[in-house]
Amino acid sequence: MVGGIGSSLDPLFAELGRLQRAWPGGGWSWDSRLGCIASSFNIEDQREARGAVGLALPSEWNKLTLSAAPSLVRELVENAGGLRSDQLVFGTGPVVGVLAYGLWWPWNDEITISLRVGLVGRTTERDQERFRELFGASIG
Repeated sequence: MVGGIGSSLDPLFAELGRLQRAWPGGGWSWDSRLGCIASSFNIEDQREARGAVGLALPSEWNKLTLSAAPSLVRELVENAGGLRSDQLVFGTGPVVGVLAYGLWWPWNDEITISLRVGLVGRTTERDQERFRELFGASIG
């Protein structure tokens, strides 16, 4: 259940819910390598996808601007292997020590783009569970 007892992360989950509802890609799956959810879409849908991302993750950085990103974002990108020139990272301002992020990764086939979305910072297992439930992604 995504609702339930209120939490200090409710505003963050409300923003992520807007992204989930507007998302033009397929369903969301669990990316165990990075501990986040992922969805892929056709490059023809990238304008709609960028609009959906902007509803919840308004800050954007690329390889050249990453040094200006919050330390949580820089650490996340480093742990994911860095950014190529065509990749982007999106984020929110931290909410009680938790930041939502999106990794925009075009594929080498020049047709497909993946968005990986996750939470970093002071999250609990319940926060992570609630996040997966919101997007319909299970670990198994």
